[in-house]
Amino acid sequence: MDKRIITTAAGEYDSDIEVSLRPDTLETYIGQDKVKNNLRVFIEAAKKRGEPLDHVLLYGPPGLGKTTLSNIIANEMGAGFKTTSGPAIERPGDMAAILNSLNEGDILFVDEIHRLNRIIEEILYPAMEDFSIDIVIGKGAGARSVRLELPKFTLIGATTRIGLLTAPLRDRFGVVNHLEPYSTADLSKIVIRSAGVLNTEIDLGGAAEIARRSRGTPRIANRLLKRVRDFAQVRYDGVITSEVASDALDLLEVDKMGLDITDRKILLTIIDKFGGGPVGLDTIAAAVNEESETIEDVIEPYLIQLGYIKRTPRGRVVTEGGYSHFGLVKPSDKDSAQQIQLDL
Repeated sequence: MDKRIITTAAGEYDSDIEVSLRPDTLETYIGQDKVKNNLRVFIEAAKKRGEPLDHVLLYGPPGLGKTTLSNIIANEMGAGFKTTSGPAIERPGDMAAILNSLNEGDILFVDEIHRLNRIIEEILYPAMEDFSIDIVIGKGAGARSVRLELPKFTLIGATTRIGLLTAPLRDRFGVVNHLEPYSTADLSKIVIRSAGVLNTEIDLGGAAEIARRSRGTPRIANRLLKRVRDFAQVRYDGVITSEVASDALDLLEVDKMGLDITDRKILLTIIDKFGGGPVGLDTIAAAVNEESETIEDVIEPYLIQLGYIKRTPRGRVVTEGGYSHFGLVKPSDKDSAQQIQLDL
């Protein structure tokens, strides 16, 4: 699949951008008010008791700020912060070494925790509950088990697919928070703040225009801001207004609803070639030359969220909203039946 500017997956340049734009306290973190308010209470209570925070699980779509929120928790607790990811830990010894290197009160952040190996999960269970791990030394008849005591720490797990977490692991998290897509108002504030960090002039209209096309995701908003800034500096006077943002995003082929050329291609393929559906996922993938997994996991969720397509037992169907996005009228079932008879 070609690189998409509106994808929620982190790109090769996003890490540098996001580090500079990330807030470092709950006060400067915009949006997710319910999660923030709850975390503020839990953090304050833990600090008053002089205890580490309960283990935290953050879940939601990519790009909503799970890693940023983990950094903020560490800053608010005044604790050390170590980070890793589920796929990076291949052997039980790797996890044991990471846990053994923690200091009292440290926070261990595990991204994509649903991709942890099941054997490695078994090490985490006693570590999370009893702050100890059992390791086996030696082989055969001479093998013996040794228990290592660990300092009290906080594990923060982040996942985009909470349903793939095993029940025993999920039950060991004391604080579970779901991050929701951001409102346009919150994204506008994020864009304005990011523009200030990037020393870029932007007005409210320009910020709102970028926010509307960002799919409710700060990562996409910041990425679009940087690209619009380029157009503003080269083709305009350097100030991002509503007109500048709209023209730049149109040139980037990101439309008013945040759909890019790939999204529109899939919708129009279902409409034009398959009569609006139902049509199977593999058929769509073959028609648009994409992987079916990519369509299902990356492209389709946002189209479903907008109500432009729906899943049925017989396949994907474009809704009236999907038709109206292109200025088309969805044919009624009666019209479709008549058309089939004419074709026959």
